[in-house]
Amino acid sequence: MKNRNELEQPIGSATIGWQIARLPTNSSMIGEYCKIIPLNIDQHAESLYQSYSKDAENKNWTYLSYGPFDSIREFKSWLTSVANNSDPYFYSIVNKENNSAVGLASYLRINPKQGVIEVGHIHFSPILQRTPLATEAMYLMMRHIFEELGYRRYEWKCDSLNARSRKAAERLGFTFEGIFRQAMMYKGRNRDTAWYSVIDGEWPKLKRSFESWLAPANFDPTGNQKTSLSDRLQKNG
Repeated sequence: MKNRNELEQPIGSATIGWQIARLPTNSSMIGEYCKIIPLNIDQHAESLYQSYSKDAENKNWTYLSYGPFDSIREFKSWLTSVANNSDPYFYSIVNKENNSAVGLASYLRINPKQGVIEVGHIHFSPILQRTPLATEAMYLMMRHIFEELGYRRYEWKCDSLNARSRKAAERLGFTFEGIFRQAMMYKGRNRDTAWYSVIDGEWPKLKRSFESWLAPANFDPTGNQKTSLSDRLQKNG
């Protein structure tokens, strides 16, 4: 006869005390460098289009399922098609210094009952790329879902061939989970999807790393970082 321990099946850890997460709302997220504001076509379309126009070769549209757009009219038409969606829920990334919109990002695949949400449709203009503002935008969105909306899992997915997106996910503290082969098709081609995630138990360490990296003391008078975010993550690990 088998003993009791041999008959028991392994199960996951209990989720005692966890409550259903909340849906994103039209509230803004404000940082030192940027504001994350629900997409508003009247306020943001013109500056977004001008910001994206800095990408003269349209390389930043390669791994998005839409765009590039040949005119502001086409771009506004696309914005109109997504502006009122609840999933994905689009935000403009606005430079506080001049109040211009310099990028987009969204929450999507929103599942409050399971506490799972994804960040996606991330499109940083050349003005935004590789700046403290860009990092702060991702920090603000991550902080919002863990601390204010109550999610347990934050996902990042991208084309497995999108090396820049994969590098960004890893730099921001996401953990690589694997490749979903032939997960979708877009622009007439196959996409194998790379999956990354951050879970709520990892957030306190990530928060310390983000905040210490974003601190003014981490930048010299010319704006160059003194220590990298990766170094901060290792230090706080």
